[in-house]
Amino acid sequence: MLAKQLWANSLKEFSGEQILRASQKAIESSDFIPTIHSVLNNCRQDLSSFGLPSPRAAYIEACNASEPRSEFNWSHPAVYFAGRESGWFFLASNIETKALPVFEANYRKLCDRVLAGETMAMPNAERLPSETSTPLSSEEKVQRMAALRKEIGL
Repeated sequence: MLAKQLWANSLKEFSGEQILRASQKAIESSDFIPTIHSVLNNCRQDLSSFGLPSPRAAYIEACNASEPRSEFNWSHPAVYFAGRESGWFFLASNIETKALPVFEANYRKLCDRVLAGETMAMPNAERLPSETSTPLSSEEKVQRMAALRKEIGL
């Protein structure tokens, strides 16, 4: 019973599919039954071989990301999408014991998609033009202000 708890606690940050792949890899590369250590290493290599950080590292990265988040230098786009799916405000305003499970569930889904071969790219943020058009004349400003006052009832 204690051995099962040890395995469960040691591998809790990985999805069932990741643990299965890591176990299969450990079985194929050894003459003996896989150890927790070998399965953990294979799980970590499984994610890192795709450029994905561990769920906890991804959570910390998402929580510490600066604004604008779409321009932050993410370790992998899946971290950004997991943060966006979880809700930036939710991550920032809740304690880790509440926010991490939500983030981790979203991140695992995205990791599974990446491991299945899907490629992810950051969304292109629309930028404001570097220059504005010609400024309004004084008459146009007065007309627009009058229309605005009329619209809001002043």
